[in-house]
Amino acid sequence: MPPDEMFPDLLRDDVFRLETSRLWLRWPRLSDAGALARLGGDPAVALMTASLPQPYRVEDAAKWIFASRTGNARGHAAVLALAHKARPAEPIGVIGLHATRAHVALLGFWLGGPFQGAGLMSEAAGALLDLAFAVGEIGEVHAQARVENAASIRVLEKCGFQPDGRSPVDLPMRGGVFLCDRFKRARDPGAGVTKTDAGALAAG
Repeated sequence: MPPDEMFPDLLRDDVFRLETSRLWLRWPRLSDAGALARLGGDPAVALMTASLPQPYRVEDAAKWIFASRTGNARGHAAVLALAHKARPAEPIGVIGLHATRAHVALLGFWLGGPFQGAGLMSEAAGALLDLAFAVGEIGEVHAQARVENAASIRVLEKCGFQPDGRSPVDLPMRGGVFLCDRFKRARDPGAGVTKTDAGALAAG
């Protein structure tokens, strides 16, 4: 299956939004660049990711937004910005699923420092995974985290991921090879639209 067939048309429209109890997950917008650069530019956040440069400039965030929107539109990925419901125009982090091969996707995410510790990323990741397994052609999702990144590991464990080994991973943006824990979560054979049903999806 080509990667561009894994994510349905529902996710390829930039008016798509996914609702959780406290958050909206929506496509990133160019107007998000300043906030994402400020939050993602925090070394405590960036150094735990594989891809955020340091420093993380507004221009870098704008390029990432353009690439993410392109990937979403082509069905290669489902990359969304997180925002509190009360402030939907103010992103606080990002989450994404990226097709890697037939029926397999890679999960990545980061959350701004001021918003960590309240379970927001677990809430967002759980909702996106529910949706992806329910309506996408995804059989398994993989993820990895540096062994010292306890917060991300907790998110993955809370979202039903199982350990899949530990190995050194080359992270060029971080300037070297780092020991990472690998995780995976398989699609429930009975998965359907449940938590992320009509009451949790919106367009516009």
